[in-house]
Amino acid sequence: MFINLKISRRILSLGGIFFLLFVGILLEHKMVLTGVRSSKPVEQISTEEKVIALTINVDWGEEFIPAILDVLDKENAKATFFVTGRWAKKNPELLKRIASRGHEIENHGYSHPHPDNLSVGANQEEIKKTESIIQGIIGKRTHFYAPPYGEKGASGLRAADLLGYQTILWTLDTVDWREDSTPEVIVQRIVNPAVRFGIRPKKNGAIVLIHPKLNTVKALPIILSQLTRDGFAFQTLDALITFDQIGNTTSR
Repeated sequence: MFINLKISRRILSLGGIFFLLFVGILLEHKMVLTGVRSSKPVEQISTEEKVIALTINVDWGEEFIPAILDVLDKENAKATFFVTGRWAKKNPELLKRIASRGHEIENHGYSHPHPDNLSVGANQEEIKKTESIIQGIIGKRTHFYAPPYGEKGASGLRAADLLGYQTILWTLDTVDWREDSTPEVIVQRIVNPAVRFGIRPKKNGAIVLIHPKLNTVKALPIILSQLTRDGFAFQTLDALITFDQIGNTTSR
């Protein structure tokens, strides 16, 4: 009888713990959906100035980054590299080289998960872990967050807000990760973007998304030289964001 009572108390205790955890998860989910509204992601800067920010999302493709850096140097362009924590951990010297060439290093989460499938707390851990790794390598704290896959659900946005980060998306996407994205197609998507959702994207204040791919390396000199001839300058996000307020975008 005494043994059965002890077992019953243990089962009740464990049941109570699981119940409290379950309630906590439900409350967090409810707070994300119905609580304080998160900041909108920055997708474009509203300005009449001919300025563009190149953002390079990095979780692979380190073999192409030296060539990208050389192209950026040749065209006197600065870029913002959003790197994952696991990539930075594996490539500390390359990360230092990117920073030493005057480019901005920012946060792309740690393991490139789907932020919309994670809780606020799990998204915060992704960001904080990456921040710690990057700061340990280059001595600078990150403050912009590019969510993997461009996901902008409530939990990811809320996590970034709570940590004091601004979430960044894009105006123009090279879609260079697709196998059918030839250098010519990549160039056209940026230099002469198509109408989307009834809107022709403006290049003034645009945020351009690229990845370290071979065809991107081939397309980038053409993009930079053509837009430079048109009077555009390529700035880091920190510099671009000072031009004006957040504008509209065609990304969805």
